[in-house]
Amino acid sequence: MDLYDSRRAISDFLFVKSQPEQVDLAFVFCSPTISSLHPAISLYKAGLAPRILISGGGPSIDGAPEWSLYRAHALASGVSEDALLLEKAASNTAENAALGAALISSELGWESIRSLAVCAKPFHMRRAIMTLRKHIPEDVMLIAQPTDDPGDISAETWWQTARGRKRIYTELGKISDYALKGDLGDV
Repeated sequence: MDLYDSRRAISDFLFVKSQPEQVDLAFVFCSPTISSLHPAISLYKAGLAPRILISGGGPSIDGAPEWSLYRAHALASGVSEDALLLEKAASNTAENAALGAALISSELGWESIRSLAVCAKPFHMRRAIMTLRKHIPEDVMLIAQPTDDPGDISAETWWQTARGRKRIYTELGKISDYALKGDLGDV
């Protein structure tokens, strides 16, 4: 395997993407910047996702809690307050998945959820899906909906900068850490 094949294998593994389709809920994994919310808003506006769950209590780039920044942006983008579910405590991917799944169970009930759009940074999509899979019923379909934001690390260019390489190798290490701790489900 040459360097090109290694890069492609890493990109194919981490950068998962599905075609947009009708789902019961868009599940957004927050981060300090709001690009992870964009696919959920697009699905909502297209009538493909009637509800959006925003999960994240960490600090955003302006210091406010991530969920607060995402909520404000969703509302400003035309998403109805009634369409939003807010998970306000998660500080990492494992907590996003566990606390978000618990919120779905208590607020909506899993019997009403057959499909989820998983909305996250492109390089983070594999871990988001694998972690979420541990906490949701196995018959719930997951649709990968990463951002298309030019500011996010892309599958085509991540190896071209020290920042991109570091972020990708860190992500691979986090997947290993999560697997060793038992935080991943089967995909």
